[in-house]
Amino acid sequence: MRKRPFGVYLVNLFMGIIEALILLRIILKLFGANPYTPFVQWIYNMTMPLLSPFRNIFPSPVIQGRYELELTSIFALIVYGFLSYFLVQFILMLNSGGDDRKR
Repeated sequence: MRKRPFGVYLVNLFMGIIEALILLRIILKLFGANPYTPFVQWIYNMTMPLLSPFRNIFPSPVIQGRYELELTSIFALIVYGFLSYFLVQFILMLNSGGDDRKR
């Protein structure tokens, strides 16, 4: 079994943290979490720069005046997932090219 390059582990760790934070934001918004709670504010502040490239792409419907479905965050989650996949494939491609030259 071939050992995966260290870069793959770094990309998976980094992108996993990003996706977990965005997913937590989606859940907090969906269930109408109190935005003045320190933990909720921390999650919102941490994810704000991650979502800024996707701002205002989609409207965020509000259900019963309290529960918000942030479609922008869902879209960002999908984009970051694809980005993670392509970065890992790129690292694996670079690594396999190096293995072929050694043989």
